[in-house]
Amino acid sequence: MTTQPATDVATWTIDPSHTLVEFSVRHMMITTVKGRFGSIQATLKGTPDDPLSASAEAIIDVSSIDTRSEERDAHLRSADFFDVEHYPTMRYVSRSVRQVGDGDFEVEGDLTIRDITCPVTLKVTLEGHLRDPWGNERVGLSAEGKIKRSDFGLKWNMALETGGVLVGDEVRLSLQVEAVRQAA
Repeated sequence: MTTQPATDVATWTIDPSHTLVEFSVRHMMITTVKGRFGSIQATLKGTPDDPLSASAEAIIDVSSIDTRSEERDAHLRSADFFDVEHYPTMRYVSRSVRQVGDGDFEVEGDLTIRDITCPVTLKVTLEGHLRDPWGNERVGLSAEGKIKRSDFGLKWNMALETGGVLVGDEVRLSLQVEAVRQAA
C-alpha cells in the first residue's frame, strides 16, 4: 500500500461504476422503500494519511432517481418532490472533518436540495487505500447520514385512514464510494 505525504494534497474523482448513493424512507408507516441515484459527480481533495484536512463536493443528477417503480420515480421528479425541471441537481459540500475512531470520521457539510441548504453530518469510514493492478491509486469510503425531507421543502404527503402518513419525513442516506487519484 502506497501513501502520499500529508503535504501532497491530491484530487480524487469517484469511480461511478464502483460508487453507490442510496436512500431509504418509511412507507405507510409499516415498511421502508429504498432507492438510489444513478448519476453522481464528486471530487475529494486530500490524502488518506491526513483525512482531517480532506474536503469533498458532490453533485447528484436528481432525475437519475431509481426506486424500481417508474410511476413513483416520475412522482419524485415532479414539483411535489424534487421538481427536477427547476432544480435538476442536489449538491453536498463538506466544511470539516472530525475523527471519532480508528478509521471513523464525522464530516460536517451543507446539502442543497431545491435551492434550500441545510447542514448534514455524515458518519464516514475509511475502508481502504491501495494501488490497483493498473497502477491507479484508489481509496474506498462508506458513509451514512439522515435528513428530514421537509427541511428541504419536500413536504408532499397524504394522511392515512389508520393514522400516520404515506411517506416518512426522515430519509436515511447510505453511500459506498470508490475514488481514483487524479494525475497532478
